[in-house]
Amino acid sequence: MFDNNEDLLKLAKMRMPYGRYKGVLLIDLPEWYVVWLAQRGFSDGSLGDMLKCVYEIKLNGLEYLFDPLRPSK
Repeated sequence: MFDNNEDLLKLAKMRMPYGRYKGVLLIDLPEWYVVWLAQRGFSDGSLGDMLKCVYEIKLNGLEYLFDPLRPSK
């Protein structure tokens, strides 16, 4: 899904652009919400691709891999 490290860094920094979780890092979205989005069907485009990746990451319990990639506060 991602071709290089830059894509993973982009995912680590991407925030939800709309809705109840606007401004939340995609990787920090609640699992139930990502599952709900998956059931409704992800949108086309880069946001949809990123959310598909987040779904797979959460499904496999791999969120911890993004801890060192998180933007500093």
